[in-house]
Amino acid sequence: MKISETLLPEFDREMANTRKTLERVPDDKLDWTPHEKSMTMRALASHLSNLARWPVFVIERDSLDVSPVGEDSLRTPPVNSAQEAVAEFDKNVAAARAAIAGASDEDLLKPWSLVAGGKNIFTMPRIATLRGMVMNHTIHHRAQLGVYLRLNDVPVPSIYGPSADENIF
Repeated sequence: MKISETLLPEFDREMANTRKTLERVPDDKLDWTPHEKSMTMRALASHLSNLARWPVFVIERDSLDVSPVGEDSLRTPPVNSAQEAVAEFDKNVAAARAAIAGASDEDLLKPWSLVAGGKNIFTMPRIATLRGMVMNHTIHHRAQLGVYLRLNDVPVPSIYGPSADENIF
């Protein structure tokens, strides 16, 4: 079995759960934030929609400089509705899934680097980057968005089992 075949079921499950959470973002609360140091709900939904395309970067490039010297930084375009966030997310998930499915074991074991301003932040095998930097990062921010939903009295979807708002059994 290829490494990608072991990753795809996990990827599919986490992306489906993330999509359920993004669908619940209330359009009238996009600029809400729980604290001045926290992202707005818009920024968080935008970030989650964008993170879904990172597997393409990881598989198709040897590195990514998110803040190249003398160039514009890699920025996430802000979404203006939950529908827009989900549409962007779906597009990125489809491209990411195709990239993962097409990756050979050799590709996934090659090193990949995240760079900022020409300085290396980390280098690790692509498979570790996909799990740690992409999927775990997505799970982290999805949970953060779940808290935002709860604080705004929006029903939180079930993710790994029932939530206080949904009994899936």
